[in-house]
Amino acid sequence: MADKRRRARRLVLQALYQWQIASSSVSQVEAEFLVDNDMEKVDKEFFRELLRGVTSQVKALDEALTPCIDRKVEDLDPIELSVIRMGAYELINRIDVPYRVAINEAVELTKKFGGTDGHKFVNSVLDKLAPKFREVEINASRSKR
Repeated sequence: MADKRRRARRLVLQALYQWQIASSSVSQVEAEFLVDNDMEKVDKEFFRELLRGVTSQVKALDEALTPCIDRKVEDLDPIELSVIRMGAYELINRIDVPYRVAINEAVELTKKFGGTDGHKFVNSVLDKLAPKFREVEINASRSKR
């Protein structure tokens, strides 16, 4: 399951990048990815939810992220922006995904596809965002230490 979700996140990152750069419709990008990729090894429902969720909530996600970043959203690298939006979506909407998993997956994607130190920025932004939406979970994990 974790591998299928990891592959889904990787494809969603690529799809979001294409959506941003090419200004294609989400439906068109989704259809292309479903046809062009081996989806047997991917959690398709998770792929669809992340892609549709991030794109439909992009304004709200950007508003939630704004206090956590030191520049305008439009000035962010497209890869880092896509990863941060995905991580934010998971932190806000997917309570079944532990906050540490959401952040770690975003960091790992950025290490693979982003700039040299992009993962540090992504980690910092999502670390600042997590307490706003996962306070109970974070406090519970701290009390176990």
